[in-house]
Amino acid sequence: MYKILLSLLLSTLLSAAIYDGAAIVVKDKVITLLDIKNKMQEIHSDAKTAANILIREKLEETEREDRKISVESSEVFDEIQKTAQRNKLNVSEFYEAVRNANGLSSTELKEKIKQKLLTQKLYLAIAYTGVQEPSEEEIKEYYELHKDNFKHPASFKVVLYQSKDKGRIQEKIDNPMFYSPDIHQEEREFFYAKISPELAKLLTKTKVNHFTPIVPDGTKGYVSFYIKSLKSAKEGGLKSVKDQILNAIMSEQREAVLSNYFGRLRQNTSIKTLRMPE
Repeated sequence: MYKILLSLLLSTLLSAAIYDGAAIVVKDKVITLLDIKNKMQEIHSDAKTAANILIREKLEETEREDRKISVESSEVFDEIQKTAQRNKLNVSEFYEAVRNANGLSSTELKEKIKQKLLTQKLYLAIAYTGVQEPSEEEIKEYYELHKDNFKHPASFKVVLYQSKDKGRIQEKIDNPMFYSPDIHQEEREFFYAKISPELAKLLTKTKVNHFTPIVPDGTKGYVSFYIKSLKSAKEGGLKSVKDQILNAIMSEQREAVLSNYFGRLRQNTSIKTLRMPE
């Protein structure tokens, strides 16, 4: 009798330990109240939306485990190297550029790239037929329907401040009247269609009459751009955003396949909602 009671007590205590702070249990994977609150802050949305995203993430995690899908650290580094090379930076400079532009540490960047590669592998495992590349007509149609998503300046008139000493550029930003022979200053015009996506993003999100964050210049030095003016802030035209549209269409097609798959999987998975944030 005492053994039975002891067994029941231990079982209850173990369950309490497992589910302490739990909000949702997907199979044997726990989503805590803190997880939901953190996701709400990250996406600036309500608890239900955050919970649905986290449930999808747990379902993906379970599916990857079942299919034995993984990503090696060497694969992550290869992806980082390729991206750095496209921007004419070495890996260290790329890490610093990402940290200055997006606030991500190298560890956070690696995790984001790992998750992207895992999603790509999972998609390839789920989608038995490859996504067809859109035709020219489909690209034109997508552009007409989503023009507002592709509005950007045709060009940026900037003053470039470049130096081997990052501190000198920061002094210039803090005090525009500051002069140092260590800083190379040059007026330039960058055309949106001819610069890298990363530089385009950096310039686009910086207001006129403001400096961009300091980023590596690819020659073991640093650079910041002062935005003087934007030229013709109109749609750049189909040609300038064709690659973006192609990627957007392919991404939407992949997500449609994944959403359909995980929607059906969710219906057949044990998901227990214990409580939600108030």
